[in-house]
Parts: sequence; C-alpha cells; structure tokens
Amino acid sequence: MTRQTLPMTESLESYLRSVSLREPGILRRLRKETAKLPEARFQVAPEQGQFLQMLVHLTGAKRVIEIGTYTGCSALWMAEALPEDGRLVTCDISKEWTDIAVRYWEEAGVAERIDLRLAPAIETLEALLDEERGHYDLAFIDADKQGYETYYEACLKLLHSGGLIVADNTLWSGRVADPAVEDADTEAIRQFNQMLHADERVDISLLPLADGVTLARKR
Repeated sequence: MTRQTLPMTESLESYLRSVSLREPGILRRLRKETAKLPEARFQVAPEQGQFLQMLVHLTGAKRVIEIGTYTGCSALWMAEALPEDGRLVTCDISKEWTDIAVRYWEEAGVAERIDLRLAPAIETLEALLDEERGHYDLAFIDADKQGYETYYEACLKLLHSGGLIVADNTLWSGRVADPAVEDADTEAIRQFNQMLHADERVDISLLPLADGVTLARKR
C-alpha cells in the first residue's frame, strides 16, 4: 500500500511549528504587521520562509531573483542566509507594500544585499537577461499566477546549470484538483504544473508545504 501524505490539521500544523520553526523576532513582528493588511494571504507561511532560507544555505546561493516582494518576508528570510557579498533582486509594483519591507530590511541590517525593483516583473527580468543571463543561483516565483509561465521561462535563462527555481502556490488551496473550479488563476496554475511536469530541462519535486511549493532544478 502506498503511504500517503498526512493531512495538515490545525493541531498537527501547530505541533510542526513548535518543533521545527525558529522564527526570529523581527520576522515574527513583520508577519504580525502584515497579517493586519487586507491582502495578508499573500504572505508566505513562516515555515515556508524558513525552508527558503534553508534552500539558500544548501545551494550556497549568492545571487537570487524573487518575483513578488509584498511586504518583504520571504526576501528577509533569504537575505539573512546570503553571504556579505550576496545579492537578492526582488520585483514588485507596490510602493505601499514594499515600504514596509524596506523598514524591516534596514532594521535587520540586510538592506544592502537587497535590490528592490519597482516595475512590472517582466521588464526587470528582460533587463537582467541583457547582462546577467546564466548568473543566478536561485529564483523564487510568488506573484500573479497567470504570469507564472512567463516568469519561469525568464528565470530559467537567468539561472546557471544546477540553479534552482522555487514556485509558490502550486497546490492553490486544493483547487487545482477540483475540476469544477475553472477560474483563470486556477487554470493558470494547472497549466503551469503540467508544463513543469513535461519540461525535460529541469528536475522537479512538488512539496505539500504551505500552499504547495515546486522545486525545479535546471539541468
């Protein structure tokens, strides 16, 4: 009999955090401030942020690209793991949200490692491709779902062989598995997942962490 993934009940999630999560005080404060915003659902779960930080450590990443900054939680987790000469380029279009991010980055002492680009992400990616193709170690995609395939293709070109793409929300609260759900964002995630599954340029693994996290390692 095939062993199945455990369903994440509220009590099990609480236990998981109690024995795994090591959330610094500054990140806890940022998470709580963000939780008061109407768009709080955009924020990564703390265990997901810690996982991203672990990936930066494991890959030895020095150059990271992030699509979707929001209030800067995931960027802060990753920047904390970068070496002094590391650099994280993060893309967003909201000054209101990213002003919160900058406050916390500065307080944490990592602002110099983070290059915030306020512009449509594809414009930033195209500009980076002109000069830095193949120079990045890790990319994190967590933005508008209908843009995922476009962002993925650009990030794949920015990564060197062996580089890692991390895509968020790939289980989309379970809606991807419900054929009755046909809204544009759900369909976009379904198509993205199918595309990744067939893409022989990468090795993949979809993890049931938070809202679903897919790892794609460039061959």
